[in-house]
Amino acid sequence: MAKQAAVIGSGVMGHGIAQEYALAGYTVSLYDLTEELLRKAKNSVESSLSLLVREQVITEQAKRDALERIVLTTDLDAAAAEADIITEAIPEVIELKWELFAKLEQAAKPEAVIASNTSTFSIARLIEQAKTPHRFIITHFFNPAQLVPLVEIVRHEKTADEVVAAVMDIIAGLGKSPVLLKKDVPGFIANRLQAALMREAFSLLKDGVADAREIDTVMKDGIGFRWAFVGPIETADFGGLDTWKRVIDNMAPVLDDSQKAPALIEELVAKGELGTKTGSGIYSYAETSVEAILKERDEQFIRLAKMKRR
Repeated sequence: MAKQAAVIGSGVMGHGIAQEYALAGYTVSLYDLTEELLRKAKNSVESSLSLLVREQVITEQAKRDALERIVLTTDLDAAAAEADIITEAIPEVIELKWELFAKLEQAAKPEAVIASNTSTFSIARLIEQAKTPHRFIITHFFNPAQLVPLVEIVRHEKTADEVVAAVMDIIAGLGKSPVLLKKDVPGFIANRLQAALMREAFSLLKDGVADAREIDTVMKDGIGFRWAFVGPIETADFGGLDTWKRVIDNMAPVLDDSQKAPALIEELVAKGELGTKTGSGIYSYAETSVEAILKERDEQFIRLAKMKRR
């Protein structure tokens, strides 16, 4: 099994992916353009690991060991040279990804797997300029990557079967839940489901059916409460397919069918109100600590994961 990994890009997703590999015993080269970005990433990993210690998921020694396994570097060739699996986690700009992949194909070992964390591009688009397409694959982690179990795996017809099998084993070895898509579709599975639900949620908000907090409560304390353990297709089976036939027949004609982002999101983006990253979005964060909100979210994610593992 591979024990040398590299993560290219140390941002929101990259540092979490590096943490997962390090906790699983891999030596991880974490690459970014500047030392400042890498220091910020290392601090984020240390904070995340400390939270896992406080929640008694890992020991203090496991935290120290994981931190020691993460090697920070601004040298791309050095990051890729010994890696058995390389994960790209850079911005969703196809030209940047093509440029990076060309460099990785030169710097990496011939047998190294090159994986992308993209949530936007198809595997066919990613490998358009690849000279060794057989070793490319998508491993789509979810934010926060170090806490959410799901990883969507997307292959191309040119991806070698042994690469797919190895990556499925590697991701499972990280303690994740890998799902291999049988088709490469835009948005994969999770983002398609999320987008459908988000479209309807914002439609209800626009129509004044309920306010944002009430809609979020319905999701968190109703649908989301069940979906943590029972998926939508299981829900149909459990509720009776005849019942769900009537529900969908009655509801489908009146559901929102917008073909673009909700007007409210468009308006807020135009004003630079982007949510927690700017202190204001649908909700205002002016009188609260975003860091505290995200810490509480992560604590709850950790506790849920512990419960699901039992």
